[in-house]
This record gives sequence, C-alpha cells and structure tokens, in this order.
Amino acid sequence: MNTVEIIRKKRNGYALTGEEIHYIIDGFIKSKIPDYQMSALLMAIYYKGMKKEETAALTKIMLHSGKVIDLSAIKGAKIDKHSTGGVGDKTSLILAPIVASSGVKVPMISGRGLGHTGGTLDKLESIPGFRTNIGLRGYRHILAKAGGVMIGQTKEIAPADKLIYALRDVTATVESIPLITASIMSKKLAEGAEGFVIDVKTGNGAFMQKHGDSVLLAKSLIETAKAFNKKAIAFITDMNQPLGNYIGNWLEIYETVKVLKGEYVKDLCELTFTLSGAMIFLGGKAGSVEEGVEISKQLIKNGKAFDKFLEIVKLQGGDIKYLLQPELYPESRYHKKIHAPAKGFLTAVDTYQIGIASLELGAGRLTKEDKIDPKAGIILYPKTGTQIKKGEVIAEIFTDLHNKIEPVTNRLLEAIQISGKKPRGNELIKETLY
Repeated sequence: MNTVEIIRKKRNGYALTGEEIHYIIDGFIKSKIPDYQMSALLMAIYYKGMKKEETAALTKIMLHSGKVIDLSAIKGAKIDKHSTGGVGDKTSLILAPIVASSGVKVPMISGRGLGHTGGTLDKLESIPGFRTNIGLRGYRHILAKAGGVMIGQTKEIAPADKLIYALRDVTATVESIPLITASIMSKKLAEGAEGFVIDVKTGNGAFMQKHGDSVLLAKSLIETAKAFNKKAIAFITDMNQPLGNYIGNWLEIYETVKVLKGEYVKDLCELTFTLSGAMIFLGGKAGSVEEGVEISKQLIKNGKAFDKFLEIVKLQGGDIKYLLQPELYPESRYHKKIHAPAKGFLTAVDTYQIGIASLELGAGRLTKEDKIDPKAGIILYPKTGTQIKKGEVIAEIFTDLHNKIEPVTNRLLEAIQISGKKPRGNELIKETLY
C-alpha cells in the first residue's frame, strides 16, 4: 500500500478500508510511518470525518495494539461508565460502589485531570495510600473480590492511543468525533466490560459545548460499542454549572462520602442514580433504568454502597480512617470565604472559569510537571436560579498558595452572574440514546 495515496484518499473525502487503516496505524506504531504523515492523516480525518465502519476499524486496530483483558473467569455481568469530563463530576466515585454492591461488576479504568476538568484517578489518590497503579493481576483480583476496581491505564492497554493522542494534542486535531470515539472505546473495550453507560457533557464547562456535537459523539460511541457486540446507553447531560458543590480532589472525595452516607445533593444524586440505574439495568439486575435508580437509592439507604466503597478503597491500599473521620484530613494553609457582591438570582455560571480557578489553587495541573495539592479547591454553594442576599457566603476557597487567593477570588466573582430576574432552569439530563 502507498501511504501518500491513503492520505490523499481521506483528504478528498473518501472512506478508507479496514486494511488501509490497519496499514497506517500498524506502520505508525512500528515507526515505519513518520509523524508528519500520521499528522497529515489526522488532519484529513479532522476535516473529512469517518463513517461508522471506518471508526470501528480504527478502534479495532488501536484496541489490539495492546492487551485485551479477559474477565470471563469472573462471574457476573461487567458494566462500566464513561464521562467526557466536567467540573465537580464525582459520579464515578459514587456509582462504582453502588453498582458493585448491586451484584454487577464494575471494571473501571479511569483517567487523570484533563484541561479544566478533574480526573477520577487524582481524586482517588487524594486518599492517603490509595493505589491506582496495581497492574492487571491486581485489577482482576480486586474485581473478583469486591466487585469493583478503579485503576489507571496501564502500558499494556491500547498503546497506539497514547502515541496517536500525543500527535493530536500538538496538531490541533483533538476535537474530532471519530478520533475521540476510537480513543475512548479502544481503552474501554480493552478493560473487559460487556456494556457501557456513557455520560456526554454539554455546555460551557464541557469539551463538547454544543448540544448537537454532544449528540453526534454519543451516537458515535454507541455505534462503535455495538460494532463490538457491547451494550450501551448514553445520556447527554448539562455542564453549565459544576456538579454538586465541591470542586477539587479531596473535597470531591468528601462530598462522595457525604452522598454515600445518605446526604441528598440534588443534581449530583439525580445524575449519579440515573447512571448507576442504567448500569444495574444493563447488568441484568433490574428490569428498567427506573428500577435500577430505585435499587441505587436503597443501596445508599441501607449503607451497603458506603461499605462497598470502604472495601474497595482498603483493597487498593487507601487509609479508610479519613473516610470515616474526614476531620482528620490535613487542612489547607489558607481558607477564604467569598461573599455575594449583590442581591438577586444566580442566573449563570461560567463553569470553565470555575475549573480554571480550581487549577490555579493547586487542584490540577497547568503543566505536565505540576504537582497536585489534594487539599486545594472550591466549594460553590448556590445553584443557577438560587436567590442570593448581598453579603452572604457563596463560595469558599482552599489553597496553600497565598498569591492565588486574590486572583482566584476575582475570577470566581467574574464567573457568576447575579440579576433581578429568575432564570429558566437548565434540564440536567437532556437526552437519552440507546
């Protein structure tokens, strides 16, 4: 085959065959095809797109560039959840123990913070001793024992994705639905799950800010899952304000514990129970998503979900005393309350700016070399539509960086809009796709 002809074919808008895609990706992995030709193909895909058959073929070669985990020896349905990323989104932390305690296995391979969004691994690692790098043997052992496990991507899983993503990141081809789909699904299919619940965020705090783009991505992910005979349900969900009230690694663990112990945080619980209900349904432990939601609520109420969380954390090396007594956790050097500058209704939140503010406090990475401060973060109290009195506390910030207090305070105040007119409410779950 001729690499230049394959690039030209895609540049001119024609579909590539499975053999052509295999030739290019395999050649790139083996260093037979140089970066500049792979970059040209990525840009052609970015502009011309891919048909679902092409996306499935790309996913397949990326999937089989590494190990595909066999979980057939572990009894029970294995269902995972994927989110495209948001601010304050700790649903994975809550739903994994809920679903595992329902009898459905949860083999979860998660990611780190990306851009303005937090990462599940970083949140888990804020628990002293918690290990996300436990290898595939430990992954299987903990899944079999506890019914749930949460680790990071290993070197054995979809190595082609790492190589291609590094190029996408520096060639402005990240925001391509076929490339996003192949990246997500190659990793998810490798982990051994039989079905997936997908949460595609939309709004000013999401990577896909337009509703239409979110729907296209959700459909692409579902079609690709089905091409590999996997079950999938996708939800388009609102990210025009942070989810829950706590933003930052340990702060989100703290809110997770509060919910698992029975506190009802309206938006966070509504979304988490919907996602966990869908997972329980796909896992065959409920006759519908709605029945799965009721099971989820019961597992919170009877304490089984919290006990399961403690079990998983303990098996992965985490010190559960901080979950049982959160007041023992180290405190940030600086803590500031932010007061409302005016009275009225909270009409809008720039969620992206809230995420950036959290990063500046130390809760994320502005560069690859940055070290995360697990204590750092924000509590944002009001939700869109809430009536606010002038001078009331609307947020609190936590950091060890004194020089960030004033700029973050200003950023937060600029990120919220208060007016005299109550806004129309945003629907949290905008669409469901099968």
